[in-house]
Amino acid sequence: MRLSQKPIVILVVALILPPAGLILLWLRKSASVFRKSLGSLAIVMLGVAHLFLFYGMRMELTGGFRPVFTFRGGERHYRQLEAHRAQFQAPAPPIADPPPSAPRPAESVPEPLAGSTYWADFLGPGRLGHYDQKPILTSWPAGGLHQVWKQPVGGGYASFTVANGLAFTIEQRRGSEVVAAYDVRTGRERWTHSWKALFEEVLGGNGPRATPVWDDGRVYALGAQGELRCLESATGKPIWNKNILTDNGAVNLQWGMSASPLVVDGKVIVAPGGDHGNSIVAYDKLSGKRVWGSLDDRAAYDSPTLATVGGRRQLLAITAKRAVGLAVEDGKLLWEYPWVTQNDINVAQPIVVAPNRVYLSSAYGHGAAVLELTPKGDGFETRVVWSSNRMKNKFNSAVLHEGFIYGLDDGILACVDAESGELKWKGGRYGYGQLLLASGHLVVLTEEGDVVLVRATPDTHREVARFTALSGKTWNIPAISDGLLLVRNEVEMAAFRIAAD
Repeated sequence: MRLSQKPIVILVVALILPPAGLILLWLRKSASVFRKSLGSLAIVMLGVAHLFLFYGMRMELTGGFRPVFTFRGGERHYRQLEAHRAQFQAPAPPIADPPPSAPRPAESVPEPLAGSTYWADFLGPGRLGHYDQKPILTSWPAGGLHQVWKQPVGGGYASFTVANGLAFTIEQRRGSEVVAAYDVRTGRERWTHSWKALFEEVLGGNGPRATPVWDDGRVYALGAQGELRCLESATGKPIWNKNILTDNGAVNLQWGMSASPLVVDGKVIVAPGGDHGNSIVAYDKLSGKRVWGSLDDRAAYDSPTLATVGGRRQLLAITAKRAVGLAVEDGKLLWEYPWVTQNDINVAQPIVVAPNRVYLSSAYGHGAAVLELTPKGDGFETRVVWSSNRMKNKFNSAVLHEGFIYGLDDGILACVDAESGELKWKGGRYGYGQLLLASGHLVVLTEEGDVVLVRATPDTHREVARFTALSGKTWNIPAISDGLLLVRNEVEMAAFRIAAD
Protein backbone atom coordinates (compact mmCIF):
# COMPACT_ATOMS: atom_id res chain seq x y z
CA MET A 1 0.00 0.00 0.00
CA ARG A 2 1.31 3.42 -0.91
CA LEU A 3 2.04 5.75 2.01
CA SER A 4 -0.60 8.26 0.91
CA GLN A 5 -3.32 5.60 1.13
CA LYS A 6 -2.65 4.60 4.73
CA PRO A 7 -5.50 5.56 7.12
CA ILE A 8 -3.18 7.42 9.51
CA VAL A 9 -1.77 9.51 6.67
CA ILE A 10 -5.24 10.34 5.38
CA LEU A 11 -6.29 11.34 8.92
CA VAL A 12 -3.28 13.64 9.40
CA VAL A 13 -3.79 15.28 6.00
CA ALA A 14 -7.52 15.73 6.71
CA LEU A 15 -6.72 17.42 10.03
CA ILE A 16 -4.39 19.90 8.29
CA LEU A 17 -6.23 20.38 5.00
CA PRO A 18 -9.66 18.69 4.87
CA PRO A 19 -10.13 18.92 1.04
CA ALA A 20 -6.82 17.11 0.47
CA GLY A 21 -7.79 14.44 3.00
CA LEU A 22 -11.08 13.94 1.18
CA ILE A 23 -9.27 13.39 -2.13
CA LEU A 24 -6.86 10.88 -0.58
CA LEU A 25 -9.75 9.01 1.03
CA TRP A 26 -11.49 8.44 -2.31
CA LEU A 27 -8.21 7.42 -3.95
CA ARG A 28 -7.84 4.62 -1.39
CA LYS A 29 -8.74 1.50 -3.38
CA SER A 30 -9.06 -0.93 -0.48
CA ALA A 31 -11.86 0.99 1.31
CA SER A 32 -15.51 0.25 0.56
CA VAL A 33 -17.87 2.95 -0.70
CA PHE A 34 -19.72 2.81 2.60
CA ARG A 35 -16.54 3.47 4.59
CA LYS A 36 -15.55 6.24 2.20
CA SER A 37 -18.96 7.86 2.62
CA LEU A 38 -18.72 7.78 6.41
CA GLY A 39 -15.18 9.13 6.23
CA SER A 40 -16.28 11.86 3.84
CA LEU A 41 -18.99 12.97 6.26
CA ALA A 42 -16.44 13.19 9.07
CA ILE A 43 -14.00 15.17 6.90
CA VAL A 44 -16.73 17.56 5.76
CA MET A 45 -17.64 18.21 9.41
CA LEU A 46 -13.95 18.76 10.11
CA GLY A 47 -13.80 21.19 7.20
CA VAL A 48 -16.72 23.18 8.58
CA ALA A 49 -14.95 23.32 11.94
CA HIS A 50 -11.87 24.67 10.12
CA LEU A 51 -13.97 27.43 8.59
CA PHE A 52 -15.27 28.48 12.01
CA LEU A 53 -11.98 28.13 13.90
CA PHE A 54 -9.38 29.33 11.42
CA TYR A 55 -11.15 31.36 8.73
CA GLY A 56 -13.61 33.40 10.80
CA MET A 57 -16.87 31.94 9.47
CA ARG A 58 -19.90 32.69 11.64
CA MET A 59 -23.56 31.75 11.57
CA GLU A 60 -26.10 34.57 11.74
CA LEU A 61 -29.88 34.49 11.70
CA THR A 62 -32.03 36.72 9.55
CA GLY A 63 -35.14 38.37 10.93
CA GLY A 64 -37.07 35.33 9.72
CA PHE A 65 -34.68 33.05 11.68
CA ARG A 66 -33.09 31.70 8.48
CA PRO A 67 -29.45 30.73 9.13
CA VAL A 68 -26.82 32.53 7.08
CA PHE A 69 -23.13 31.60 7.06
CA THR A 70 -20.84 34.59 6.74
CA PHE A 71 -17.23 35.66 7.08
CA ARG A 72 -18.22 39.14 8.27
CA GLY A 73 -17.16 40.34 11.69
CA GLY A 74 -14.80 38.60 14.08
CA GLU A 75 -11.08 39.12 14.49
CA ARG A 76 -10.43 39.85 10.83
CA HIS A 77 -12.97 42.66 10.86
CA TYR A 78 -11.58 44.18 14.06
CA ARG A 79 -8.11 44.27 12.51
CA GLN A 80 -9.48 45.91 9.39
CA LEU A 81 -11.38 48.49 11.47
CA GLU A 82 -8.36 49.27 13.64
CA ALA A 83 -6.10 49.64 10.62
CA HIS A 84 -8.58 52.01 9.00
CA ARG A 85 -8.89 54.18 12.10
CA ALA A 86 -5.11 54.25 12.55
CA GLN A 87 -4.70 55.44 8.96
CA PHE A 88 -7.26 58.22 9.41
CA GLN A 89 -6.65 58.96 13.06
CA ALA A 90 -8.68 61.82 14.53
CA PRO A 91 -6.77 64.83 15.88
CA ALA A 92 -7.58 63.85 19.48
CA PRO A 93 -7.01 60.32 20.85
CA PRO A 94 -9.92 58.25 22.20
CA ILE A 95 -11.15 59.52 25.55
CA ALA A 96 -11.11 57.09 28.46
CA ASP A 97 -12.70 57.55 31.85
CA PRO A 98 -10.35 59.42 34.22
CA PRO A 99 -10.02 58.17 37.80
CA PRO A 100 -12.67 59.85 40.00
CA SER A 101 -10.04 61.76 42.00
CA ALA A 102 -7.85 62.76 39.08
CA PRO A 103 -7.97 66.37 37.87
CA ARG A 104 -9.29 66.82 34.36
CA PRO A 105 -6.51 67.83 31.96
CA ALA A 106 -7.03 70.77 29.68
CA GLU A 107 -8.23 69.57 26.31
CA SER A 108 -8.37 71.27 22.98
CA VAL A 109 -11.85 71.38 21.51
CA PRO A 110 -12.02 70.40 17.83
CA GLU A 111 -13.17 73.10 15.49
CA PRO A 112 -16.97 72.88 15.15
CA LEU A 113 -18.31 71.66 11.85
CA ALA A 114 -21.05 73.20 9.77
CA GLY A 115 -24.39 71.47 9.97
CA SER A 116 -27.82 71.55 11.53
CA THR A 117 -29.31 69.73 14.51
CA TYR A 118 -32.27 68.52 12.45
CA TRP A 119 -31.73 64.75 12.94
CA ALA A 120 -30.51 64.92 16.55
CA ASP A 121 -33.02 62.39 17.87
CA PHE A 122 -33.74 58.72 17.25
CA LEU A 123 -35.80 58.41 14.04
CA GLY A 124 -35.45 62.15 13.49
CA PRO A 125 -37.73 64.97 14.66
CA GLY A 126 -40.52 63.71 16.93
CA ARG A 127 -39.26 60.13 16.47
CA LEU A 128 -41.57 59.92 13.47
CA GLY A 129 -39.15 58.60 10.83
CA HIS A 130 -39.97 61.60 8.60
CA TYR A 131 -37.37 63.67 6.73
CA ASP A 132 -38.78 67.08 5.78
CA GLN A 133 -35.67 69.26 5.98
CA LYS A 134 -35.29 69.56 2.20
CA PRO A 135 -36.55 67.69 -0.89
CA ILE A 136 -34.82 64.44 -1.83
CA LEU A 137 -34.01 63.04 -5.25
CA THR A 138 -36.91 60.93 -6.49
CA SER A 139 -35.23 60.00 -9.78
CA TRP A 140 -32.00 58.17 -9.07
CA PRO A 141 -29.08 57.46 -11.43
CA ALA A 142 -28.81 53.91 -12.76
CA GLY A 143 -25.98 53.10 -10.35
CA GLY A 144 -27.79 54.56 -7.36
CA LEU A 145 -27.16 57.61 -5.23
CA HIS A 146 -23.75 59.26 -5.21
CA GLN A 147 -21.57 57.67 -2.51
CA VAL A 148 -19.85 60.29 -0.36
CA TRP A 149 -17.85 57.84 1.75
CA LYS A 150 -17.86 54.24 2.96
CA GLN A 151 -15.81 52.52 5.65
CA PRO A 152 -15.79 49.76 8.31
CA VAL A 153 -17.64 50.22 11.60
CA GLY A 154 -17.95 48.31 14.86
CA GLY A 155 -20.79 45.89 15.56
CA GLY A 156 -24.28 46.44 16.89
CA TYR A 157 -27.65 47.69 15.68
CA ALA A 158 -27.74 51.39 16.55
CA SER A 159 -28.60 54.07 14.03
CA PHE A 160 -27.10 57.56 13.67
CA THR A 161 -28.10 60.91 15.06
CA VAL A 162 -26.56 64.06 13.59
CA ALA A 163 -25.80 67.49 15.02
CA ASN A 164 -23.43 70.28 13.99
CA GLY A 165 -21.72 68.22 11.32
CA LEU A 166 -21.10 65.17 13.52
CA ALA A 167 -22.83 61.80 13.20
CA PHE A 168 -23.09 59.85 16.47
CA THR A 169 -23.52 56.12 16.89
CA ILE A 170 -22.53 53.34 19.33
CA GLU A 171 -20.52 50.28 18.30
CA GLN A 172 -19.02 47.05 19.62
CA ARG A 173 -15.24 46.98 19.25
CA ARG A 174 -13.78 43.81 20.72
CA GLY A 175 -14.68 43.84 24.45
CA SER A 176 -15.85 47.46 24.63
CA GLU A 177 -18.90 49.50 23.73
CA VAL A 178 -17.77 52.62 21.91
CA VAL A 179 -19.65 55.86 21.33
CA ALA A 180 -18.17 57.44 18.20
CA ALA A 181 -18.56 60.81 16.48
CA TYR A 182 -17.86 61.05 12.74
CA ASP A 183 -17.50 64.01 10.42
CA VAL A 184 -20.56 63.58 8.20
CA ARG A 185 -18.75 65.13 5.22
CA THR A 186 -15.82 62.71 5.21
CA GLY A 187 -16.63 59.84 7.59
CA ARG A 188 -13.51 60.70 9.56
CA GLU A 189 -13.65 59.74 13.23
CA ARG A 190 -13.53 62.85 15.40
CA TRP A 191 -13.65 61.23 18.84
CA THR A 192 -14.55 58.02 20.67
CA HIS A 193 -15.54 57.22 24.24
CA SER A 194 -15.62 53.62 25.46
CA TRP A 195 -16.23 51.33 28.40
CA LYS A 196 -15.77 47.61 28.94
CA ALA A 197 -18.94 45.75 27.96
CA LEU A 198 -19.78 42.91 25.59
CA PHE A 199 -23.39 41.89 25.15
CA GLU A 200 -23.60 38.54 23.35
CA GLU A 201 -26.77 36.89 22.08
CA VAL A 202 -26.83 34.01 19.60
CA LEU A 203 -30.17 34.72 17.92
CA GLY A 204 -30.07 38.50 17.52
CA GLY A 205 -26.34 39.11 17.51
CA ASN A 206 -23.79 40.94 19.63
CA GLY A 207 -23.29 44.57 20.49
CA PRO A 208 -25.23 47.68 21.57
CA ARG A 209 -28.68 48.41 20.18
CA ALA A 210 -29.88 51.84 21.34
CA THR A 211 -29.19 54.90 19.18
CA PRO A 212 -27.45 57.79 21.01
CA VAL A 213 -29.27 61.13 21.02
CA TRP A 214 -27.98 64.73 20.99
CA ASP A 215 -29.32 67.60 23.07
CA ASP A 216 -27.87 71.05 23.70
CA GLY A 217 -24.22 70.11 23.23
CA ARG A 218 -24.45 66.72 24.92
CA VAL A 219 -24.76 63.14 23.69
CA TYR A 220 -26.70 60.56 25.71
CA ALA A 221 -25.73 56.97 24.90
CA LEU A 222 -27.07 53.72 26.35
CA GLY A 223 -25.24 50.40 26.10
CA ALA A 224 -26.84 46.98 25.74
CA GLN A 225 -26.08 46.14 29.38
CA GLY A 226 -27.61 49.34 30.74
CA GLU A 227 -24.65 51.72 30.92
CA LEU A 228 -25.92 55.28 30.35
CA ARG A 229 -23.36 57.99 29.54
CA CYS A 230 -23.71 61.74 29.11
CA LEU A 231 -20.85 63.13 26.98
CA GLU A 232 -19.79 66.47 25.58
CA SER A 233 -20.77 66.27 21.92
CA ALA A 234 -17.78 68.26 20.66
CA THR A 235 -15.10 66.21 22.46
CA GLY A 236 -16.63 63.02 23.87
CA LYS A 237 -15.54 64.04 27.37
CA PRO A 238 -17.70 62.26 30.01
CA ILE A 239 -20.03 64.40 32.12
CA TRP A 240 -21.91 61.76 34.13
CA ASN A 241 -22.82 58.09 33.95
CA LYS A 242 -24.80 55.37 35.67
CA ASN A 243 -26.03 51.89 34.91
CA ILE A 244 -29.81 52.08 34.66
CA LEU A 245 -30.23 48.35 35.40
CA THR A 246 -28.29 48.27 38.65
CA ASP A 247 -29.59 51.71 39.64
CA ASN A 248 -33.19 50.49 39.35
CA GLY A 249 -32.88 46.87 40.43
CA ALA A 250 -33.74 45.65 36.95
CA VAL A 251 -32.69 42.55 35.01
CA ASN A 252 -31.48 42.88 31.43
CA LEU A 253 -33.69 41.74 28.59
CA GLN A 254 -32.98 38.68 26.47
CA TRP A 255 -31.97 40.89 23.55
CA GLY A 256 -30.43 43.69 25.59
CA MET A 257 -31.33 47.28 26.40
CA SER A 258 -32.59 48.75 23.12
CA ALA A 259 -34.60 51.88 23.94
CA SER A 260 -32.97 55.17 22.98
CA PRO A 261 -32.96 57.75 25.77
CA LEU A 262 -35.48 60.57 25.34
CA VAL A 263 -34.48 64.09 26.40
CA VAL A 264 -37.41 66.32 27.29
CA ASP A 265 -37.94 69.25 29.68
CA GLY A 266 -34.52 68.93 31.24
CA LYS A 267 -34.94 65.19 31.84
CA VAL A 268 -33.54 62.02 30.27
CA ILE A 269 -36.22 59.33 30.06
CA VAL A 270 -35.08 55.69 30.00
CA ALA A 271 -36.79 52.32 30.37
CA PRO A 272 -34.80 49.94 32.63
CA GLY A 273 -37.86 47.82 33.44
CA GLY A 274 -37.43 47.57 37.20
CA ASP A 275 -40.32 46.99 39.60
CA HIS A 276 -41.58 49.19 42.46
CA GLY A 277 -41.75 52.34 40.34
CA ASN A 278 -38.55 51.68 38.42
CA SER A 279 -39.86 50.63 35.02
CA ILE A 280 -39.64 54.01 33.29
CA VAL A 281 -37.30 56.51 34.93
CA ALA A 282 -36.37 60.17 34.48
CA TYR A 283 -32.91 61.56 35.31
CA ASP A 284 -31.82 65.18 35.34
CA LYS A 285 -30.09 65.71 32.00
CA LEU A 286 -27.30 67.87 33.47
CA SER A 287 -26.40 65.96 36.64
CA GLY A 288 -27.81 62.45 36.20
CA LYS A 289 -29.78 62.80 39.45
CA ARG A 290 -32.99 60.79 39.56
CA VAL A 291 -36.13 62.91 39.09
CA TRP A 292 -38.95 60.34 39.06
CA GLY A 293 -39.78 56.70 38.43
CA SER A 294 -43.00 55.09 37.25
CA LEU A 295 -44.67 51.68 36.82
CA ASP A 296 -43.37 48.22 37.71
CA ASP A 297 -43.45 46.61 34.25
CA ARG A 298 -40.67 44.67 32.65
CA ALA A 299 -39.22 46.66 29.76
CA ALA A 300 -39.69 45.96 26.07
CA TYR A 301 -37.53 47.11 23.13
CA ASP A 302 -39.29 50.24 21.87
CA SER A 303 -38.18 53.77 22.80
CA PRO A 304 -40.26 56.26 24.79
CA THR A 305 -41.54 59.16 22.71
CA LEU A 306 -43.11 62.56 23.33
CA ALA A 307 -46.45 63.37 21.71
CA THR A 308 -49.63 65.35 22.17
CA VAL A 309 -52.70 63.09 22.23
CA GLY A 310 -56.20 64.04 23.30
CA GLY A 311 -55.00 67.60 23.80
CA ARG A 312 -52.36 66.61 26.37
CA ARG A 313 -48.58 66.51 25.94
CA GLN A 314 -47.40 63.14 27.27
CA LEU A 315 -44.89 60.31 27.08
CA LEU A 316 -45.91 57.29 25.00
CA ALA A 317 -44.30 53.94 25.75
CA ILE A 318 -44.92 50.24 25.32
CA THR A 319 -43.69 47.98 28.10
CA ALA A 320 -43.61 44.19 28.09
CA LYS A 321 -47.31 44.02 28.91
CA ARG A 322 -49.07 47.27 27.96
CA ALA A 323 -49.08 50.54 26.06
CA VAL A 324 -49.13 53.58 28.34
CA GLY A 325 -49.27 57.33 28.44
CA LEU A 326 -47.35 59.08 31.22
CA ALA A 327 -47.22 62.64 32.49
CA VAL A 328 -43.92 64.27 31.52
CA GLU A 329 -43.67 66.10 34.86
CA ASP A 330 -43.83 63.17 37.28
CA GLY A 331 -44.44 59.95 35.32
CA LYS A 332 -48.04 59.62 36.48
CA LEU A 333 -50.01 57.00 34.52
CA LEU A 334 -52.57 58.72 32.28
CA TRP A 335 -53.89 55.68 30.41
CA GLU A 336 -53.04 52.07 29.63
CA TYR A 337 -53.99 49.32 27.22
CA PRO A 338 -52.91 45.63 27.41
CA TRP A 339 -50.31 44.76 24.77
CA VAL A 340 -48.67 41.38 25.35
CA THR A 341 -46.61 39.45 22.80
CA GLN A 342 -44.39 36.38 22.72
CA ASN A 343 -41.25 36.86 24.84
CA ASP A 344 -42.27 40.49 25.53
CA ILE A 345 -41.09 41.48 22.05
CA ASN A 346 -42.59 44.93 21.52
CA VAL A 347 -40.25 46.94 19.33
CA ALA A 348 -42.11 49.20 16.90
CA GLN A 349 -42.77 52.79 17.90
CA PRO A 350 -46.33 53.96 18.64
CA ILE A 351 -47.60 56.57 16.16
CA VAL A 352 -50.14 59.34 16.71
CA VAL A 353 -52.45 58.97 13.67
CA ALA A 354 -55.11 61.52 14.68
CA PRO A 355 -55.42 64.16 17.42
CA ASN A 356 -56.81 61.57 19.85
CA ARG A 357 -55.66 58.28 18.31
CA VAL A 358 -52.55 56.13 18.70
CA TYR A 359 -51.38 53.28 16.44
CA LEU A 360 -49.66 50.22 17.95
CA SER A 361 -48.12 47.20 16.22
CA SER A 362 -46.10 44.10 17.04
CA ALA A 363 -45.31 40.87 15.23
CA TYR A 364 -45.16 37.33 16.65
CA GLY A 365 -48.81 36.73 15.83
CA HIS A 366 -50.08 39.97 17.35
CA GLY A 367 -50.83 42.61 14.70
CA ALA A 368 -51.89 46.25 14.88
CA ALA A 369 -54.53 48.40 16.54
CA VAL A 370 -55.59 52.02 16.74
CA LEU A 371 -56.69 53.32 20.14
CA GLU A 372 -58.88 56.35 20.74
CA LEU A 373 -58.20 58.36 23.90
CA THR A 374 -61.06 60.20 25.60
CA PRO A 375 -60.38 62.50 28.59
CA LYS A 376 -61.59 61.08 31.90
CA GLY A 377 -60.68 62.69 35.20
CA ASP A 378 -56.94 63.34 35.30
CA GLY A 379 -56.29 60.86 32.51
CA PHE A 380 -57.94 59.08 29.61
CA GLU A 381 -60.01 56.04 28.86
CA THR A 382 -59.20 54.00 25.75
CA ARG A 383 -61.32 52.49 23.01
CA VAL A 384 -60.18 50.23 20.20
CA VAL A 385 -61.08 51.85 16.87
CA TRP A 386 -59.82 48.88 14.87
CA SER A 387 -57.47 45.94 15.19
CA SER A 388 -55.99 43.76 12.46
CA ASN A 389 -53.28 41.23 11.70
CA ARG A 390 -52.61 42.91 8.33
CA MET A 391 -49.73 44.96 9.72
CA LYS A 392 -47.23 43.22 12.01
CA ASN A 393 -44.19 45.45 12.59
CA LYS A 394 -41.56 43.10 13.99
CA PHE A 395 -38.54 45.24 14.84
CA ASN A 396 -39.15 47.98 12.31
CA SER A 397 -41.43 50.95 12.85
CA ALA A 398 -44.06 52.17 10.40
CA VAL A 399 -44.59 55.73 9.14
CA LEU A 400 -47.76 57.78 8.63
CA HIS A 401 -48.37 59.74 5.41
CA GLU A 402 -51.57 61.51 4.41
CA GLY A 403 -53.80 59.21 6.44
CA PHE A 404 -52.11 55.93 5.51
CA ILE A 405 -49.67 53.76 7.45
CA TYR A 406 -46.72 52.25 5.58
CA GLY A 407 -44.64 49.54 7.19
CA LEU A 408 -43.05 46.12 6.87
CA ASP A 409 -45.61 43.44 7.70
CA ASP A 410 -43.32 40.61 8.77
CA GLY A 411 -40.86 41.59 6.05
CA ILE A 412 -43.32 42.55 3.27
CA LEU A 413 -44.10 46.22 2.65
CA ALA A 414 -47.77 47.08 3.18
CA CYS A 415 -50.11 50.07 3.24
CA VAL A 416 -53.04 50.33 5.69
CA ASP A 417 -55.74 52.99 6.01
CA ALA A 418 -55.18 54.64 9.41
CA GLU A 419 -58.88 55.46 9.74
CA SER A 420 -60.35 52.01 9.09
CA GLY A 421 -57.46 49.52 9.21
CA GLU A 422 -58.24 48.41 5.65
CA LEU A 423 -55.27 46.89 3.81
CA LYS A 424 -54.69 48.91 0.63
CA TRP A 425 -51.84 46.84 -0.78
CA LYS A 426 -49.03 44.51 0.11
CA GLY A 427 -45.92 43.97 -2.02
CA GLY A 428 -42.16 44.19 -2.01
CA ARG A 429 -40.26 41.59 0.00
CA TYR A 430 -37.61 43.70 1.71
CA GLY A 431 -37.01 41.39 4.65
CA TYR A 432 -36.60 42.75 8.16
CA GLY A 433 -35.11 46.06 7.10
CA GLN A 434 -36.13 49.59 8.02
CA LEU A 435 -37.79 52.57 6.35
CA LEU A 436 -38.15 56.36 6.48
CA LEU A 437 -40.52 58.79 4.77
CA ALA A 438 -39.19 61.65 2.62
CA SER A 439 -40.71 63.77 -0.17
CA GLY A 440 -43.76 61.53 -0.50
CA HIS A 441 -41.59 58.43 -0.87
CA LEU A 442 -40.41 55.59 1.34
CA VAL A 443 -36.65 55.17 1.65
CA VAL A 444 -36.32 51.47 2.49
CA LEU A 445 -33.08 49.90 3.72
CA THR A 446 -33.58 46.18 3.13
CA GLU A 447 -32.30 43.37 5.31
CA GLU A 448 -29.78 42.56 2.56
CA GLY A 449 -28.36 46.12 2.49
CA ASP A 450 -30.14 47.54 -0.59
CA VAL A 451 -31.61 51.04 -0.54
CA VAL A 452 -35.00 51.14 -2.27
CA LEU A 453 -37.20 54.10 -3.17
CA VAL A 454 -40.95 53.39 -3.12
CA ARG A 455 -43.82 55.79 -3.82
CA ALA A 456 -45.87 56.44 -0.67
CA THR A 457 -49.28 56.09 -2.30
CA PRO A 458 -52.27 53.95 -1.28
CA ASP A 459 -53.01 53.08 -4.91
CA THR A 460 -50.40 50.33 -5.37
CA HIS A 461 -46.90 49.24 -4.50
CA ARG A 462 -44.62 51.18 -6.85
CA GLU A 463 -40.85 50.70 -6.57
CA VAL A 464 -39.00 53.61 -8.19
CA ALA A 465 -35.30 52.80 -7.75
CA ARG A 466 -32.88 50.46 -5.99
CA PHE A 467 -29.15 50.03 -5.45
CA THR A 468 -26.86 48.05 -3.13
CA ALA A 469 -25.49 50.23 -0.34
CA LEU A 470 -24.14 47.66 2.15
CA SER A 471 -23.30 43.97 2.13
CA GLY A 472 -24.75 41.37 4.47
CA LYS A 473 -27.46 41.43 7.13
CA THR A 474 -28.66 44.97 7.78
CA TRP A 475 -31.05 45.71 10.64
CA ASN A 476 -29.95 49.26 11.51
CA ILE A 477 -32.31 52.17 10.88
CA PRO A 478 -31.06 54.69 8.29
CA ALA A 479 -30.82 58.42 9.03
CA ILE A 480 -31.10 61.48 6.78
CA SER A 481 -29.63 64.86 7.66
CA ASP A 482 -28.64 67.90 5.60
CA GLY A 483 -29.25 65.98 2.38
CA LEU A 484 -27.11 62.96 3.35
CA LEU A 485 -28.44 59.42 3.76
CA LEU A 486 -26.48 57.56 6.45
CA VAL A 487 -26.63 53.77 6.63
CA ARG A 488 -24.79 51.12 8.61
CA ASN A 489 -24.90 47.51 9.72
CA GLU A 490 -22.64 45.32 11.87
CA VAL A 491 -19.52 45.81 9.76
CA GLU A 492 -19.74 48.87 7.49
CA MET A 493 -21.19 52.34 7.26
CA ALA A 494 -21.74 54.72 4.35
CA ALA A 495 -23.10 58.12 3.35
CA PHE A 496 -24.93 58.92 0.12
CA ARG A 497 -26.07 62.23 -1.31
CA ILE A 498 -29.87 62.11 -1.41
CA ALA A 499 -30.70 65.86 -1.55
CA ALA A 500 -32.43 67.06 -4.72
CA ASP A 501 -30.22 70.18 -4.97
